[in-house]
Amino acid sequence: MLLKKILLCILIGAIAQFCPAQNPDSLLLKHYRPQSIYKIPVTAIDKAKFPVIDMHAHSWYSKEVKDIKEWLRLMDKFGIEKVVLLTESTGAQFDSIYNVYAPYLNRFELWCGFDYTGYQEPGWGEKAVKELERCVKAGARGVGELGDKGLGEVFSNPVPGYGMHVDDKRLQPLYEKCGELKIPVSIHVAEPMWMYEPMDSTNDGLMNAYSWKMDPSKPGFRGHGEMIKALENVVKANPRTTFVACHLANCEYDLTLLGNLLSKYDNLYADVAARFGEIAPIPRFASAFFEKYQDKLVYGTDYHPGNFMYETTFRILQTNDEHFYATDLFEYHWPLQGFNLSDAALKKIYKGNALKILKK
Repeated sequence: MLLKKILLCILIGAIAQFCPAQNPDSLLLKHYRPQSIYKIPVTAIDKAKFPVIDMHAHSWYSKEVKDIKEWLRLMDKFGIEKVVLLTESTGAQFDSIYNVYAPYLNRFELWCGFDYTGYQEPGWGEKAVKELERCVKAGARGVGELGDKGLGEVFSNPVPGYGMHVDDKRLQPLYEKCGELKIPVSIHVAEPMWMYEPMDSTNDGLMNAYSWKMDPSKPGFRGHGEMIKALENVVKANPRTTFVACHLANCEYDLTLLGNLLSKYDNLYADVAARFGEIAPIPRFASAFFEKYQDKLVYGTDYHPGNFMYETTFRILQTNDEHFYATDLFEYHWPLQGFNLSDAALKKIYKGNALKILKK
């Protein structure tokens, strides 16, 4: 009898640990998991409506061949023809990743990074350009994800470039070389605006924003608007180089900012990777934006491959479904809505625009 009581106590404790109390008086926002009660149409997604090229993924699996084969199985299942792997790497690290995926180059395309090793020393630019050329000869077909969140460092491997932003003049020879080599650059600037807002009850994206909040006290910090300007500086200064702004240039809160840049610069595109959760709550505005700029947007994920991830991203873009949740995937508590994009827009965003970029 005593043993049963002990086991019961252990069971109750385990349940309490994995199922936080839902009493509103003690509920934590991170435990909020609403479930829709609306009796409305639900579209089952088992495959993308048209063939897809994923322009923003990472080398999640760089050691286990069985994991890569499982990814290929998912790609076949959902109609994904090719995935661009943004390795953010140079040197031996890029080579090792490339070698793992070399048997599957008909399905994966690998991009390298910039090598910031010794970037504060004289002659660094020439060395970095030579390493870029070496990576291209080794198989790199682009550069990415070149990143600058505004914190005073551009990230890449093996070392980040502390004290630089993406429009630093020291990077100009590298951008020019990309244009010369006719390879595109995937570039990440800023973070979603929620990450810059006060971390209090007025922030409607607080659940996710708090984990990724920006620290303006860091040396060299630039705010959201300054980072969008930095992106424009780079794109404008390098008209021969094609750029893909990652994550809709993190302009989800005001897509007109990105729209203005896409209209102004022929050499700029944008991917939607990892920002489905930010735009799905505004389906009419976002849908109109995607239709208007259907020639400049590309599909991307930036999430670990999985059934629910692919189903949800395709559901947002191609269905008219309403009020559904993907809290564990996007980390926001708000409901999502479908865009119901036209077939013409879907074909371009899923594959057509990616082909234009890759063929350049």
